Amino acid sequence: MTGQFPQVLAGRYEIRDLIGRGGMAEVHLGYDTRLSRWVAIKLLRSDIAGDPTFQARFRREAQSAAALNHPAVVAVYDSGEEELAQPSGAHRLVPYIVMEYVEGHSVRELLSEGEAVPIAEAVEIVSGVLDALEYSHRAGIVHRDIKPGNIMLTSTGAVKVMDFGIARAIEDSASTVTQTHTVVGTAQYLSPEQARGENVDARSDLYSTGCLLYELLTGQPPFQGDSAVAIAYQHVREIPKRPSALAADVPESLDRVILKSLAKNRDDRYQDASHMRTELMAAARGMAVAAPAADSWNEATSVIAPAAAATAAQPAEAAAASEEEEPPKKRTWLWVLAAILLIGAAALAGMWTAGALGGSPAPTPTPSAAAVVIPDVKNMSEAEAKKAIEDLGLVYARAETDVANDEVAIDHAVESNPAANSKVPAGSTVTVTFSGGSAMINDIPDVAGKSQTEARQILEDAGLTVGNSTSEDHPTVPKDHVIRTDPSKGPVQRGSSVSLVLSTGETTVPDLLGMTQEEARQALSDAGLSVGNVTYEESSDYPEGQVARHSPNKGGQVDQGSEVDIVISSGSKATASPTPQPSGGASASQQAQVTVPDVTGKSLSDAVAALQSAGLEVESEGDQVPSDSVPEGNVISSSPGAGSQVAPGSKVRLTVSSGPNN
Repeated sequence: MTGQFPQVLAGRYEIRDLIGRGGMAEVHLGYDTRLSRWVAIKLLRSDIAGDPTFQARFRREAQSAAALNHPAVVAVYDSGEEELAQPSGAHRLVPYIVMEYVEGHSVRELLSEGEAVPIAEAVEIVSGVLDALEYSHRAGIVHRDIKPGNIMLTSTGAVKVMDFGIARAIEDSASTVTQTHTVVGTAQYLSPEQARGENVDARSDLYSTGCLLYELLTGQPPFQGDSAVAIAYQHVREIPKRPSALAADVPESLDRVILKSLAKNRDDRYQDASHMRTELMAAARGMAVAAPAADSWNEATSVIAPAAAATAAQPAEAAAASEEEEPPKKRTWLWVLAAILLIGAAALAGMWTAGALGGSPAPTPTPSAAAVVIPDVKNMSEAEAKKAIEDLGLVYARAETDVANDEVAIDHAVESNPAANSKVPAGSTVTVTFSGGSAMINDIPDVAGKSQTEARQILEDAGLTVGNSTSEDHPTVPKDHVIRTDPSKGPVQRGSSVSLVLSTGETTVPDLLGMTQEEARQALSDAGLSVGNVTYEESSDYPEGQVARHSPNKGGQVDQGSEVDIVISSGSKATASPTPQPSGGASASQQAQVTVPDVTGKSLSDAVAALQSAGLEVESEGDQVPSDSVPEGNVISSSPGAGSQVAPGSKVRLTVSSGPNN
């Protein structure tokens, strides 16, 4: 660690060794003293810490990554700013991000020798990347810089996508490019629309993922050149070689998947990460895929017109300027020679068309098709947007996937491609992207009491997914109907998983002992049960009018609506006023009383023997209830209870364990 950094950030993060350096930040190993764990600390480089553009991008990385919680995305724990001493002696606020520390290595290191990796390993890596992209795209975030250096492999082989520093919400990606006139991303993995400076979407990430898969299988990226500009041109106008032409073990089905992901027109690519992963796994297993034959893409190859090439040049040069990989080799003399040749060719062409070289004079130009200004359809319904576009002689098309948007109402237009106010020839197709609703759901629908099928449909209609289901006893909710959801309240991210807690259709018998008959009736009603038979018997344990025992006993699990029989105490003869006796002698009732022995925990046969030895009788039918503490067949309790004084020959009712409650 250099001396310009303090030892501790935010009073808890110790800064240790430098473990990485990028285009705008340095990454240090750190230690969180509060939670006792290793972390990675990213600090904006001191030489650009005062630049508002880099500060905004750095903060955006923290916000973008913090919004994502997925096993294949490097987690962000904390962020902030710390006043650090600069080499000049001045102090400046420097942003920092505290992230999950991933022990392992990057895919860039894996490819450093220029060797291809085994097909199974390549498919596993890219499948992990597509998992992360499917999640981030569903959350409305496009990464925009998928490349080997941003993919980590842990020591256990798990895939982690990192560096959301240039990620943007899908709905504002277009404005980012057009306002800054720069292209973000790495030239060897740029999509054609990034190279042209157009807006990007989820399919741009899939193009970059296709480049990654190409390099994993062949050991080299699909396009190479002496400069980032030259590589960007190839992304715009050239079809790459089949991977199987460079690596003979690559099957034709994988050729298809890769070339489809590298289609120049994003409408020809996979439209989402899920479909690309499905096709990739099918190809890896030797199954048929829906992607077109590899030869079909060659038909689309064409050299772009000089005007189009010039248009693409500016953003391509911007890509070179923003390149964060190894600086390209200098080939200035080649560019100078190319420029001279182009100027000479243009001069000869001009002389030929003028007839100076024997050619025919240039024909009188014919009027071209009238240009049409694309209307701004943002916030329009589909019917309104379709009418506005078709009224101008344009062809309307709806984008295959909607995007999350917190500002535009669901099923209303977010943007068009080409963008609003652009000029295009009459008859051009305008594709409109619509809002799928807010990226966040404020309130989870209340599905209590609904059937599992009804609840699932309601939650999915609200933009959520249904996870695991668990069961609980409940006094009133019918069996297999929803008691509650977990979580039960929002806000949650659209697409989040919600678990269901379902009713078993059973309820637990409450403890009624000592209650009056009316209190027992209310307690049973609250538990979804009712009073069954009511009988009376003498009891020395409970005063007259109170519940002396009940069946089933407390804690028993029974079906909702079941009846519980209760026995009401009629008092005890032992408490009656004794008949006066001659002095010095005991009353007849006192002489007749016996004590109920303690038979708790005894086997039923031993308990019966003990009670009979005491001159008592045992009711032929005892209660059986589940018990986790008393073995099956052993006595849980007796009524009257142990120690009670009763008349000889009194009946004792036993409660016997039926075994654990499964």
